[in-house]
Amino acid sequence: MKKLLLGNEAVAQGAIDAGLSGVYAYPGTPSTEITEYIQRSKTSKELNIHSQWSVNEKTAMEAALGMSYAGKRAMAVMKHVGLNVAADAFMNMSVSGINGGLVVVVADDPSMHSSQNEQDSRYYGKFAMVPILEPSNQQEAYDITKYAFDLSEILGLPVLIRMVTRLSHSRAGIILGKRIPQNNIKLPKIPTQFQLIPMHARGRYKHLVSIQSDIQENSENSYFNQLIKAPNTSLGIIASGIAYNYLMENFEDADCPYPILKISQYPIPKKPVQYLFDTCKKILVLEDGYPFIEEAISDFLGKNKKIIGRLSGDIPRVGELNPDNIANALGFDVVVDEKLPEIVSKRPPELCVGCAHRDLFDAINELNKEMGSQQVFGDIGCYALGALPPYKSINTLIDMGASITMAKGASDAGIHPSIAIIGDSTFTHSGMTGLLDAVIEKTPITVIISDNSTVAMTGAQDSSASGRLIDICKGIGVEENHLKVITPLHKNLTENINTIRDEINYKGVSVIISQRPCVQLPKEKKEKLKELKKVSLN
Repeated sequence: MKKLLLGNEAVAQGAIDAGLSGVYAYPGTPSTEITEYIQRSKTSKELNIHSQWSVNEKTAMEAALGMSYAGKRAMAVMKHVGLNVAADAFMNMSVSGINGGLVVVVADDPSMHSSQNEQDSRYYGKFAMVPILEPSNQQEAYDITKYAFDLSEILGLPVLIRMVTRLSHSRAGIILGKRIPQNNIKLPKIPTQFQLIPMHARGRYKHLVSIQSDIQENSENSYFNQLIKAPNTSLGIIASGIAYNYLMENFEDADCPYPILKISQYPIPKKPVQYLFDTCKKILVLEDGYPFIEEAISDFLGKNKKIIGRLSGDIPRVGELNPDNIANALGFDVVVDEKLPEIVSKRPPELCVGCAHRDLFDAINELNKEMGSQQVFGDIGCYALGALPPYKSINTLIDMGASITMAKGASDAGIHPSIAIIGDSTFTHSGMTGLLDAVIEKTPITVIISDNSTVAMTGAQDSSASGRLIDICKGIGVEENHLKVITPLHKNLTENINTIRDEINYKGVSVIISQRPCVQLPKEKKEKLKELKKVSLN
């Protein structure tokens, strides 16, 4: 059977066909379609595969580990910065090991199309000392995912699959294999395996170190790592993941005259690298992301001018790899024009017409005239566009949940008023603990939760906050007199300005919920939200 699938969808289908019992994830571009595909899949519904969104990446990682503990196959999915949130669980489960196969899929975003950085998740895999897999095309995304679950159970470790934006979001025809049945429930054979108190953790860590040679040997013999020999040894090429595809685009009929080592499984296979080093005059390293391979081979071959790539400047140090900058590195005469076409160059991203965030920013900007500028701390979501013209309302954007904690720190330093703007989903993702810090210390900050009742930036997934924000804030300890709800509409502008002004003048913690559903939500979702709102108010 053949299907036309995105790279992300190929991963999802591969997981279903590998006997998946549960996927745990938080929406984040470029990873979102993996979970959405499983949620829409008829097969997934028939098999009762768990696929609800988690509150954040850490809870997703831990829930996936819980399913693995029960002997079932589980997958945790996130974008690269989400792995930072989940790192505590990820690093520790490499020590505990797994029971049922556990695959962690992380989609990196070179060139920062929708992210704060270009972080390369392969370093996390190396840090945790677990196998890493990196597909080069959509078919491999499917095949590698099926293989990853088997590898996880063979080694007793989580396996990291690294995707990148272009592979995640491009389509190709995929040949599907047979689907295997889900695992039965089977508790761990060693009762102390998941008890990472020092007396047990030391033994588990010793075991992790002892099987590194097995992980290396598995990579050396992996079908996904291929040494392709060729007669012209003036140059040897190491290409990982999607870089291999970009490389082959430069040669008609994929006929490259140079020896190539294609890497899609890590640790880096040392034997074929040594072969290239011994037989070729130079080695060009092609990888989308950081110079992970380039640094690693320098570690065991020694620093050598023979090795060229991102570190040497032969490949650009920042941004996505593409066929054109590879062509330049190969000495082909290709002009790389990174300028945006005129038709789109003057069209930066902007909030939708009718978006509730617009009316909130209008109120904030009116108050800025009274309170001064650079005192509004922002967060990750659609409303981050408030940092751009015409609003320029937000002064900071760092990571999920940082608005509240940065506002608190600025207030502790003496800045007043100190205002945090955070979305509803981001608030439940990682804003609640910062609010608790502020409540405990009675810090004079005003937190504005811009509640559009969905995870709008990544495609309008359900928000964990829907119908719960008032109860959550009360439970954290926000005083009822300083917990206000406003409706961000132009007709309410004066009233909303007065409400916000009153609260920023309060010398304690205040929370304003600026509440209006996203304009992109379908009618049936908006009706459902109205019912939730009634329940919440009662």
